[in-house]
Parts: sequence; C-alpha cells; structure tokens
Amino acid sequence: MTAFTNHQIVLTAIGDDRPGIVSELTQLVSDCHCNIIDSRIAILGREFTFIMLLNGDMSAISRIEHTLPTKAMELGLLTMMKRTSSHEPSEFCAGYTLEYTGIDTPGTLSKVTRFFADNHISICSLKSDTDQVEQDTTMRCEIEFNIPIDVDIDKFKISFENLSHTLNVDYIFRRIR
Repeated sequence: MTAFTNHQIVLTAIGDDRPGIVSELTQLVSDCHCNIIDSRIAILGREFTFIMLLNGDMSAISRIEHTLPTKAMELGLLTMMKRTSSHEPSEFCAGYTLEYTGIDTPGTLSKVTRFFADNHISICSLKSDTDQVEQDTTMRCEIEFNIPIDVDIDKFKISFENLSHTLNVDYIFRRIR
C-alpha cells in the first residue's frame, strides 16, 4: 500500500447464501487494490449478509465504487457503499460484554438498548438470536460496549439489575478490556 491509504469505505452486501460468495467479494476487493480492515458475516434467514470496512488510496476506493455494482448484479446481491474515515475512539475506563437470556418477549432488545442510550453508553457490537425450546421461544443477546470514564460502572450494573428483573432476563457482565 502507498502512503495514501487513509481513504475508507464501508461496503454492505446482501443476497442468497451460497458457497463461494465470500471468495467472489474478497477477490473483487483484492483486484481493486483495497484492504479489508474489518468485516462481519451473518446468515439471516436464507440471506447472506457481509459488511466490510475497506481502505486504500483514492484510486482503489474509486475502483471499488465503480466495479462493485456490475459484480453485484452478476452475483445477485444488493449492495450499498459509503465513504467514511477512521474511527476516533473515545476515552473509556473499561470494556465489557453483557449477555442476557430469557423467554423471547417483544420489546426486550429495544428496552435494553434504550437503557444504554439513557446511560450515554455506545454499543460497539450486538448479536441477538432466538431458539425454540419445547413450547417456548428463548432469546439470547450479547452486547459489547465501553464504559466512558465519567460513568460509574457499579451504579450502571445495579440499574441493569433492576431492569433485568423487570424484563425477566438472566444476565452476565464480563470485563474484556
């Protein structure tokens, strides 16, 4: 890479899940002389979803912007791209994951994410899913977040304990950094 690799673009692709799709997309990125900085893949229903943060010089970013639409049509994918810049991390005192489980009830995730917003805590990563156990549908969610230096983690945990009782969920906090 040259000294002008500070240009970044977020690329999202959605389509039917099938073998080889990741290879096709990563080859396109390579052919356009971009580098994959971060990526996530998930299968949601029967759909493959892939999100990547790419960087490269201005020529490489322009190349991916012009090449992807044709390749996406060829592969039967819906795609979206947006130029971005490097993330500026805020100061934090610790990083945690919160995992909670319980009977799947509409609105639980919304209430948990509202709790984080009300406490001025940004969510870094979120994964949730459901599972059928006998007659009940259970949910599981894992949220990764950083505690800002001005947030009292003990008060935050006590407040979440109260919310967990209201929502009837079991949870575990784990410090990860």
